[in-house]
Amino acid sequence: MRFLLARRERDMETLRELFNRRAYPKDIEKSVSGILEEVRLKGDSALAKFAGKFDGVRMGPRDFRIDEAEFKAAGKITSPALKKHIRLAAKNVEEFAKKQIPRGWTFSPRKGVTLGEKFSPMDRVGVYIPGGAAPLVSTAIHCAALAKIAGVKEIVAVTPPSRGGVNPAVLYAMKVAGVTEAYRLGGVYAIGALAYGTETVRKVEKIVGPGNAYVTAAKKLVYGTVGIDMAAGPSEIMVIADSSANPELVAADLLSQAEHGSGHEQAVLLSTDETLAKAVMGKLAAFSAKLKRSKALLNVIENGIFIVLVEDIATAAKIAGEYAPEHLEIQCKDARRIASKVAAAGAIFIGQWTPECAGDYVAGPSHVLPTGGTAKFFSGLSAEHFFRRSSLIEYSREAIARESSAIADIARTEGLEAHRLSVKIRCGK
Repeated sequence: MRFLLARRERDMETLRELFNRRAYPKDIEKSVSGILEEVRLKGDSALAKFAGKFDGVRMGPRDFRIDEAEFKAAGKITSPALKKHIRLAAKNVEEFAKKQIPRGWTFSPRKGVTLGEKFSPMDRVGVYIPGGAAPLVSTAIHCAALAKIAGVKEIVAVTPPSRGGVNPAVLYAMKVAGVTEAYRLGGVYAIGALAYGTETVRKVEKIVGPGNAYVTAAKKLVYGTVGIDMAAGPSEIMVIADSSANPELVAADLLSQAEHGSGHEQAVLLSTDETLAKAVMGKLAAFSAKLKRSKALLNVIENGIFIVLVEDIATAAKIAGEYAPEHLEIQCKDARRIASKVAAAGAIFIGQWTPECAGDYVAGPSHVLPTGGTAKFFSGLSAEHFFRRSSLIEYSREAIARESSAIADIARTEGLEAHRLSVKIRCGK
């Protein structure tokens, strides 16, 4: 845990270092690339090999797919209360996603010319759902439900295998969210299966969903073969707080991202009030002492939490925009106005009654968000990500004749005579 003063140059230098965080260590790309290539060349046999090597599960191609009997059994095992809450989360996410559906349009800017766009849902997409110690029930909803609302016909989920089987609540959430087929495959080899296809798993058009550093590197490396949502790194949260904030709420929210498990998460407080900042530090120490203190959590508490004292809220908003956090909480007076001043953030949580965990589960917008400062040029997952956009261009005979000289002149300048010929023939020139 570090306490920094934004007016001290050496502290500002430390703060600037935070802006240059990476999605994953570059040195893992070689091993990731090797796994992907083996999956591409050897298909199912490579999947079976890597399931045993990385997940400790012996299985063959007939075991990859999760059948309907398992989904039905999961529904019986999952508690009624949890099923109710999963359905609530899915309903909220779907309602928000419906507002994001793009609509086709046309207009006529010049006589005889009609222009516009059309949007077509993708046919087959893949959703990666992390498993292991923290099976992310919510990720099934925050990815697959959007694809369902977009009209994607085939929604393929992959989640790591385990000796105890896939978590029943994850399976129930998959079905509620609209998953049409699912495979017990994890990590890099699961991404390879989705991207290249195997004898058992047909390839998809796009892969979405969070994962560890290896999954993120794999998604980046298969980009171009398939589409991806983004290359997201360790989770992060930034909180802007003034003297009106409750230090207990701030501390609890900062810790909420520290427990994700990689050990590289970041939590940053920007405050104008030194008394509050020190109170938050005290609460962080008290709360963290009560949490299950894994090695990863201890690493974040020691190296990934930064308490930064700033001159004013305007400075805090500027720093937040430069940092471009995955999650930004604003626990200040006039929080809405401050939110409007922040240039970039994955999701902004306004006011003290809006914890980041509401966004993780039930609020509505997808919790799959850009990290590592990429919120400056990426946006969170939305229903729009599951559409293809096509431009529409239509000319009448009179319109092409009217603009033919411009087309021909530019084509001549570029040395593209066939382009020029194409328009000349239509105009009898």
